[in-house]
Amino acid sequence: MDRTLPTVTPLFANVDDVADRLAETGYLADKGTATAVFLADRLGKPLLIEGPAGVGKTELARAVAETTGAELVRLQCYEGVDEARALYEWNHAKQILRIQAGANEASGGWDATKADVFSEEFLLPRPLLTAIRREGPTVLLIDETDKADVEIEGLLLEVLSDFAVTVPELGTITATRKPFVILTSNATRELSEALKRRCLFLHLDFPDAELERKILASRVPELPQAVAEQLVKTVRVLRGMQLKKLPSVAETIDWGRTLLALGLDTLDDAAVRTTMGVVLKHQSDQLRAAAELRLN
Repeated sequence: MDRTLPTVTPLFANVDDVADRLAETGYLADKGTATAVFLADRLGKPLLIEGPAGVGKTELARAVAETTGAELVRLQCYEGVDEARALYEWNHAKQILRIQAGANEASGGWDATKADVFSEEFLLPRPLLTAIRREGPTVLLIDETDKADVEIEGLLLEVLSDFAVTVPELGTITATRKPFVILTSNATRELSEALKRRCLFLHLDFPDAELERKILASRVPELPQAVAEQLVKTVRVLRGMQLKKLPSVAETIDWGRTLLALGLDTLDDAAVRTTMGVVLKHQSDQLRAAAELRLN
């Protein structure tokens, strides 16, 4: 018997619609990013976003969910995350209580109790199953996929191919509406070719100076333009250094808010030195930056 495929309901009309609606949430996307989001939506394919930490990969998923009115369901990957944490698990404590109660009742024996404890009442859906079962618009964010073990990739291949999950005790649960899926990776390890084949690919890097100025103006509109120019220029210099952790776009925004809070109208050596901890979170990075910037 043919299985009914989940429906794909387009969220965006065209590429410009993506860019305009994301901008309304405060996320300024370039043409390539807007195109990738549109194609992932229209083709119903997962979007794999790769790039260094802090370039807006996770924020893009949040922005898509916000602008489309979708529920954001997030699977945070980490070393050791397993199928139970990603898909589902059973509420064992509740099952034990039910079994104990059944032993003291005329409950129809073990077969009846078994059917009872492996029912929906005792199922704990985790992010993947939660996203598949939702009937409304859903954005499924599989964050930092490269941190998960290789075994999880096999699970993702199965789920993202069919958008279905088999629970042996309950049967196969199939999505009626495909979630919009975004996977992110910081490229700490190479993902499998099989997983990549199932996805559209987008590489996000730090924005160019013009786009970062626009982002800063959007998020910190009170910051004087001259100060914003100095800040973006300094951040770009810092990103050119051999640092343990390069400043993210979010940290650029935090730095702008910091200057406002301190009432600073220029980013001179003294201001950089006293506020450097907003953007550089390792002492070795601060020492290197102070030396290369020749801060007094």
